[in-house]
Amino acid sequence: MRKVLLLSLLLLSQVVLAGDPGESKARGYFFALGVGPRVPFGNFSSKTTLGYGFNAEISYVDNKIMPYFIFGRIGFEQFPGSQDFYQDTEYSHYSIQYLPVSVGVRHYFPPILKNVFLLTPIAEVSASMVIYQELQDYKPGVNKNSFLEDGVRFGGSAGFGISAFVLEMMANYNVYQDNHFVSFDLKVRLPLFVSF
Repeated sequence: MRKVLLLSLLLLSQVVLAGDPGESKARGYFFALGVGPRVPFGNFSSKTTLGYGFNAEISYVDNKIMPYFIFGRIGFEQFPGSQDFYQDTEYSHYSIQYLPVSVGVRHYFPPILKNVFLLTPIAEVSASMVIYQELQDYKPGVNKNSFLEDGVRFGGSAGFGISAFVLEMMANYNVYQDNHFVSFDLKVRLPLFVSF
């Protein structure tokens, strides 16, 4: 009973002291960390196996663009070579690492569960500039020199997920030129700054 009374008083004071709704502005910055597996698809899966990755993200929202959040993200992703690829080719070792820098938009849909805790579906799209490093080692006796290739690729991703406010689960389909993979991330999202 006390909690209901306290919550009602808090909400009533916000409504009374809010002023003209046309003049009020709400905005916020949020920070998130995510980690999870990366599953390669298509030709990419013929030479690599299950990878891993992590990322850090800053997002911004205000009441003019709500429920859309604008975000910037940087991450690290690594894919080791598969044993089948080693057996069928002249490679003794293969791996590729990505450092994606992305900007995008995330949309929070209306909650699907409100009674016990807040559960909200999410959709996002982003464009990426990816710095990559590809290691290719050949088997002894093959007349080829091993080499390390690096460069820049461009790509993007689209994904869906679910948010429980602080905790989020996301699944994104990523395309970096010829390499396609799905990333699954468990994220912790915390507010950095919120003003009303």
